[in-house]
Amino acid sequence: MAIRLHFEKQLELLHMDLVKMGSMVEQSIEDGIGALMRRDTQLAQRVIEGDKQVDDMEQQIENTCLRLLMREQPVAGDFRIVFAALKMITDMERIADQAADIAALSFRFERQTFGDMVYHIPAMERVAKDMVSAAIRSFVGRNLELALETMERDDEVDDLFDVVKNDLIELLREDDGGKSADQAIDVLMIAKYLERIADHAVNICEWVEYYITGVHRGGEGKEDLLPSSREA
Repeated sequence: MAIRLHFEKQLELLHMDLVKMGSMVEQSIEDGIGALMRRDTQLAQRVIEGDKQVDDMEQQIENTCLRLLMREQPVAGDFRIVFAALKMITDMERIADQAADIAALSFRFERQTFGDMVYHIPAMERVAKDMVSAAIRSFVGRNLELALETMERDDEVDDLFDVVKNDLIELLREDDGGKSADQAIDVLMIAKYLERIADHAVNICEWVEYYITGVHRGGEGKEDLLPSSREA
């Protein structure tokens, strides 16, 4: 009984660390886009430097997970929780990397005006950030319905990406001198980073589905990695 209580306490601490890392990542997304839209190079630099803190948090959670796996010898259901957490932090770390990449691009726009190029970027940022937040909440709350709903929102980001891409193509068609080409490519890269952030949120939700059901849909088709909680 004491061993089980200790394990549950460690899981609670793991959940708290995941929420903390998720909050750090959400802030990175918001600040990365904020630095871009306001051409705030100081904020951009803070986002870039803050990526190291996310890396450190990933390492801390990874160590916690490995310690739980090696010392506690969890049963199948508990193993899935820890294994899913290990997978999730990789996606969260990559989200922070992409937020830092967006922030880095803001230096290229420091003395430029955007016009209508970035009109849909804030909307993409809001949806992507909401997806990341919901993905983390679905894990901590063991909420499969929320995870599935969040996965479906990926289409919103994909649609916005297509709008940005088509707008940029139209702009370049009208730009006979090609003066906007470099800037348009950078804006397209920013939209692509946001699309990838949403994809990572979907990955997190897929691991939530796995830890609850024992089934992972990654790749083509579905794969049973371990028995479901009903069999654990």
